[in-house]
Amino acid sequence: MKKIILIVLCLILFTGCTIVRIDTDSIDNIIDVVLSKNNKLYNRVGKGYKYYVPRGMSYIDTTELNDKLYSNGYYYYLYIDVISYYNKIAFTYKENEDAYYSRYIDINGQEGYLEINKINDRYLIEFMYNYAKIEAMVYEDDINDVILNSTYILSTIKFNNNVIKLMLNDEYFVNKEEKYDIFTSRVENTDNLKYDINE
Repeated sequence: MKKIILIVLCLILFTGCTIVRIDTDSIDNIIDVVLSKNNKLYNRVGKGYKYYVPRGMSYIDTTELNDKLYSNGYYYYLYIDVISYYNKIAFTYKENEDAYYSRYIDINGQEGYLEINKINDRYLIEFMYNYAKIEAMVYEDDINDVILNSTYILSTIKFNNNVIKLMLNDEYFVNKEEKYDIFTSRVENTDNLKYDINE
């Protein structure tokens, strides 16, 4: 019995999960820790992409490739740039010294930026990473929470190349209309079967 307990304790000790604590007091730490993970989670699928919506957030609506999310009194606007992704368009960003916060991001081969600007009594967050961008207007006390949610969303975006290729194929979306009237015959038929009703 002692051997079984010892083996179980060793298994728990050597196969335990590692927990990474995220210091949410630092925007830099939030970005570095979450984006450096290889997150494969997803619970939301769009046209040519999928991503993870963190617990406590709600999906509201999609218009084209733009998703609207909601959490704790704030709307998040997610824009997916499938054209830049598909064509592998290079990204450039110059850090803005006049912004409340500005940072160029290059983690795991994905580029982006985070810029926060004060507008009246709120802060406009523009967070671009992995060919997607989230914008939100928040109060100062909630900046780090919104950054954390946004980072999780952007870090989990995965693209479906086959669907995107099909979406961007011009010939696929050409609408071929044909006028059709169900009340008129399309073919003139001269060899009609003749019935003799009197028989």
